[in-house]
Amino acid sequence: MVWPIRSTISSLLCANSPLVASHVYESWWFSRFSGPTSSSLTRPWPKVMDWIHMDRCRTAASLPSIKEKQTESPDYCVRLNGENQDSKELEHFQALAEAQSPKFMVIACADSRVCPSNILGFQPGDAFMIRNIANLVPPMKNGPSECNAALEFAVTTLQVENILVIGHSSCAGIETLMNMQDDAESRNFIQKWVATGELAKLKTTAATAHLSFDQQCRFCEKESINQSLLNLLSYPWIEDRVRRELLSLHGGYYNFNNCSFEKWTLDFERCNVKEEGISYVVKEQDFWS
Repeated sequence: MVWPIRSTISSLLCANSPLVASHVYESWWFSRFSGPTSSSLTRPWPKVMDWIHMDRCRTAASLPSIKEKQTESPDYCVRLNGENQDSKELEHFQALAEAQSPKFMVIACADSRVCPSNILGFQPGDAFMIRNIANLVPPMKNGPSECNAALEFAVTTLQVENILVIGHSSCAGIETLMNMQDDAESRNFIQKWVATGELAKLKTTAATAHLSFDQQCRFCEKESINQSLLNLLSYPWIEDRVRRELLSLHGGYYNFNNCSFEKWTLDFERCNVKEEGISYVVKEQDFWS
């Protein structure tokens, strides 16, 4: 069920997404699609696959075409096609052996059903990845962790141009968060980790008290993504590059139930990250199925 999405998303990643109306989310609002406003920051969704495609096209141009060998036997055509593919892959991996220069950093859930490379069509060298329970990004004030160590490396050393936080439906980590009691002393390792998303839980319970528990979990799955995007801005070297338009922050949501994928971009210029009134604005929303 993943492959139709992969082919669709790969093509959309190669095109500039049209800018749509931004949406302001206050912490107490229910709908993620409420309150349209205008966007002022425009950064096109990067052409991820073009980076690889250009090098591969150069290699293909220097190799004989199968069409020029129509008089040859079918076995020859098959063999030649295989040799062409091997040459393309060899050149690509030789370049990767020298250094990596991914354009994306992906933060995804450790759930075995979530594979960012399959969903988005990433190839080796395209994306630097972190996977943890519930795809959470702790704020800087929480102290050192493998997550913020990887963030620092990706942003300051690799200088990625995009950070994408991917959540998904039926997330057990978010369900654990929503079920958790306030007694911090009795929490196990999993509960202590997902407590990173407690602010998203508070926003969810305030906005969805009239809904079922399952519906609240679906809401929190998306709310926690946006909270992680805001947490990314607590790191000065991320905030600085976003402010200078060298880095874009994106949210993504993979729905197992209907095999769809949503993508949106945080509009930094219209976000308020002050503790007394946190709100966020998104733009460039896309929905693929």
